[in-house]
Amino acid sequence: MNGSEERRVVDRLSRAGVAARAAYVLRSNDRGALTVAAPRLYPHMWSWDAAFVAIGLARLSVGRALTELETLFAAQWRTGMVPHIVFSAGAPLYEPGPERWATQDTSPDAPDGTATSGLIQPPVHALAVRRILDAARTADAAERHDAVERIRALWPSLLAWHRYLAEHRDPEGRGLLTIYHGWESGMDNSPRWDAPYAAVVPDPAFHPFHRSDLDALGAPAQRPTEAEYAKYQWLIEELRRADYDDAKARRSLSFRVADAFASAIFAAANEELAAVGDDLGLRGGDELLRYAERFRAGVLGTTDDRGFAADVDLRTGVIIRTQTIAGFAPLLCGGLDARRRSSLVDLLASPAWSGHPEFAYALPPSTSPESPDFDAARYWRGPQWPPMNLLLAWGLERSGEGAAAERLRETALDQLTDGVFAEYYQPFTAEPLGGRPQSWTAAVAIDLALRRPMGIDQGHC
Repeated sequence: MNGSEERRVVDRLSRAGVAARAAYVLRSNDRGALTVAAPRLYPHMWSWDAAFVAIGLARLSVGRALTELETLFAAQWRTGMVPHIVFSAGAPLYEPGPERWATQDTSPDAPDGTATSGLIQPPVHALAVRRILDAARTADAAERHDAVERIRALWPSLLAWHRYLAEHRDPEGRGLLTIYHGWESGMDNSPRWDAPYAAVVPDPAFHPFHRSDLDALGAPAQRPTEAEYAKYQWLIEELRRADYDDAKARRSLSFRVADAFASAIFAAANEELAAVGDDLGLRGGDELLRYAERFRAGVLGTTDDRGFAADVDLRTGVIIRTQTIAGFAPLLCGGLDARRRSSLVDLLASPAWSGHPEFAYALPPSTSPESPDFDAARYWRGPQWPPMNLLLAWGLERSGEGAAAERLRETALDQLTDGVFAEYYQPFTAEPLGGRPQSWTAAVAIDLALRRPMGIDQGHC
């Protein structure tokens, strides 16, 4: 059965039906002050998941969207770091859990009273704040006032987060964020990290912990391999031994990479946050715009003649060029000349990416099907990811590529009319894979289904 035939046997939802079912998923995954990423596979709060969840919730309840971010930022470290996991008391067992991270016992910078991980994830949060503020414009006066005051209260935490990234994760000022683990990129087992991971050699005396992801999912062909996971676990041990201290980590960790895609998100996020600050009369906008320019330049400095970006192995200085979705980073941060931007947009639509003739939906896979590393079902090595579709569509629009953005949005929404809201999708068959229902996928569906045209000046709050 080919992709189009596969789609015909699935009962599809209407646009309104997608939004309604997605809203039900978010309500079901709501634990009061936070939304778990996926009830069985990811039973806690994840950082960039929470940002996407807030983007979706903004269409339904401005107040509840802000609560999501407030809960996340309540677990912020004293350095300004926002941890990639905030553990929820009473949730099902998950490994690595709080005892494995032991952040409160290890680092004086960890928050009191809240168990977290010691890593970060891409800084999408400012995009969510901008979406929430935009949604508040159409709310009644009381709700709008409440939203503005809560964003004002959150502002120092947002600035501290961006300062942490600029100062602690790019101390040399190269304009590229340093990551200590593939998990920090959000693209855990992407081919982007194959070469850097080759240098990660666990101590023979180290005993890897039990993998709860396989217990929850029962589909090893969709997940990172055992060999990859052993390296992931060892890096956590290395971070613990470095006391989660950035200066120590930069000297001692066996994985240190400059992440072009996260850096592009950060460049754009600084501009979004500066716009929020300008709208609300808050200080810090000039600083944020300097960060935006610095990280845009850093991303563009890695690009090839097509405008395709690359990562950098900071332990060896080697530029890592792979055929992964991260190469489209400049579409998020902007700055390419017209020729290379057009080239990159054409590449995204080409048979090497979204335009592969056998794909069920013309959406970008996480790794190009032309790459020898492509695996249609395994996590970030081939499947299509709804949040990536939303990010790229948003990036295309802010880059002036409105028609391409609209095509991507419509196709992304079409894929989600299956009503499953899977973590990721097999590109040839549209088979839903990974955790389900996944909160950030449901949030993406809401944002796509209820989207208003952007670029319209709706006035100040």
